[in-house]
This record gives sequence, structure tokens and C-alpha cells, in this order.
Amino acid sequence: MYRDERPPLPNWILDVYRQLKPRICSGDDGLAKEKATALIVTEEIGEADAEYALQRLIDRGYLYLVDDELYVTDPDTDGAKE
Repeated sequence: MYRDERPPLPNWILDVYRQLKPRICSGDDGLAKEKATALIVTEEIGEADAEYALQRLIDRGYLYLVDDELYVTDPDTDGAKE
């Protein structure tokens, strides 16, 4: 069984990850960080919080950034601990 050794993140950030993951994994290219931020922003999550969530996901290894494009580090996991 695969064991996720990454440090835990708050549920709202994992929700952001689950929201973005299908959009990032659906094509051959990544998702522009600016577009990802725009997709996250809602009435509950402002732009600063969206940028914070993306940075935490990058820092913790859920996402990685190349030339301002976001990619999923491990597309076979959903971000939930087992």
C-alpha cells in the first residue's frame, strides 16, 4: 500500500488541490499559476488565500512549478492520507 509521507495540510487547502488536480492532469501541459489562482478565488477564498494555498501545495510537494506552469507531482493520489 502506498503511504503518503508528505506533511498534512488543512482541509481547505486539500480541497483546493482536489479542485485543481483534474484541470492540471487533463492535458499534456500544466496549468498557468495565474489561471489556477483565478479558478480558486471564490467568495470564501480571496486572492491572497488562493496564492497562499498554491504556495503551500508547492512547498509540500503536491504540485510543482515549471516556467509558471503548475503540474501535479503524483497524479495517482487524491491528496488524502490513507
